[in-house]
Amino acid sequence: MRLALLVPGGSGQLGRDLAALAGPELEVVAPGSAELDVRSAGSVVAGVDALVSRAADSGAVPVVVNASAYTSVDAAEADEVRAFAVNADGPRVLAAVCSSRRVPLVHVSTDYVFPGDGSSPYEVTDALKPLGAYGRTKAAGEDAVLGSGASAWVVRTSWVYGKHRANFVKTIQRLEGEREQLTVVDDQVGSPTWAADLAGGLVELSRRIAAGEGPESRVLHCTGGGETSWWGFARAIFEEIGADPERVRACTTDEFPRPAPRPGYSVLSNASWREAGLTPLRNWREALAEYFRA
Repeated sequence: MRLALLVPGGSGQLGRDLAALAGPELEVVAPGSAELDVRSAGSVVAGVDALVSRAADSGAVPVVVNASAYTSVDAAEADEVRAFAVNADGPRVLAAVCSSRRVPLVHVSTDYVFPGDGSSPYEVTDALKPLGAYGRTKAAGEDAVLGSGASAWVVRTSWVYGKHRANFVKTIQRLEGEREQLTVVDDQVGSPTWAADLAGGLVELSRRIAAGEGPESRVLHCTGGGETSWWGFARAIFEEIGADPERVRACTTDEFPRPAPRPGYSVLSNASWREAGLTPLRNWREALAEYFRA
């Protein structure tokens, strides 16, 4: 079965890794925000209509995977209006157009919709209680998509990094060459997720949806397996680049204040993904090693 994907947010790290999976049976059009602004109904209508037309011409099934997002957690605290426009109003517009065109939608969300005060992985049924502006806007986006009437699924993920754009892995690599010692928080725990692995999972889900076999649960969690702290993640990056991990010192969140509050424990349970018959992503440490080999 040939699949045709439209990926708003195509210039981001996830969007670019989705575009990299294009092949004979997978057509991917991944426009950046300058080409398809999810806040603009006209822009979204044009993008989705073009997807439907291309799919009809090639005998493919169209699916939209929304990778667009305002992801600057700290900046969102001072600019929640703009973050809301991208993370909530944009998905609302996108879902409405997908609903009217009968095109399935997969919307990517985040662990930041949870409060992070637990000690066991969050399930898809757990109550949302975001701590800051970024999480609030993403939670509102989820509500907009799920309440739109569209054939839509929300996929929450966490701690995404990749070859493209700024991310934690690239920052640690850079700082290793600039500083003798790094200080990284050890009381925030999550599951690092390689964007390339996540992209593969989203394509698998999209194929299931296109075949009329979309999961019964409309909310799914998809992250790298296992968990670690930012300190543990930084030490693993040092190991992969041949640097001494003992140069990474642990600190508490209180010792490293940021404008936006961070969840202390934001591990997502991947049970919903497995129960849907989808392939679990590999353990985060294995994926990190592959990232540096790729």
